[in-house]
Amino acid sequence: MKKYTEKELKILNEKFRKASPGEIIKWALAASDKPVVTTNFRPYEAAILYACASEDPSIKVIWCDTGYNTPQTYKHASELIEQLHLNVKLYIPQQTAAYRDAYFGGIPEINSPKHEEFTRQVKLEPFQRAMAQQKPDLWFTNLRKGQTAFRDSIDILSYSKDGLLKVSPFYHWSDKELDVYLAEKNLPNEFKYFDPTKVLGNRECGLHA
Repeated sequence: MKKYTEKELKILNEKFRKASPGEIIKWALAASDKPVVTTNFRPYEAAILYACASEDPSIKVIWCDTGYNTPQTYKHASELIEQLHLNVKLYIPQQTAAYRDAYFGGIPEINSPKHEEFTRQVKLEPFQRAMAQQKPDLWFTNLRKGQTAFRDSIDILSYSKDGLLKVSPFYHWSDKELDVYLAEKNLPNEFKYFDPTKVLGNRECGLHA
């Protein structure tokens, strides 16, 4: 896939500012051979999954499950996978939750020296393994402006730290706009979600920054 310069990326982001998510996704897919969309089935993830699957029903959906999701999230994921016929590629930590409970004494506090290793085990390593195995040339995400300070600094199109083009079609959308979108598409949403690595809602998880 073409590598865009900073100037080209800026022009494209200005162009897509008023484009629909479907238009953005269609443009990106036309230039990609191995696209993926990542998800953790947190609130509003149904939007990006529906939008991508509508344009490419066979697109690989990478789900890195920490193993600490709520029962509501697991039920939501199951329903959405069935409803949208998602091509899910599931990745889980190499260690069991029982092992981590014994090793870390439960989920480490954010200020604990053990927190970094905990995050690596449950989130970073499975994600890196997924990307190494799937070898995508394009990465769809549901990052949105206002979620974290880092996400405020990117745009619809940005590059990962590994040089992979990230496409966030709903980047400029508000929760209210997504509520309308989900209702129009008859898509479920689930707010009882837990990320053991973030602690605070506005803290970056580490996959993007």
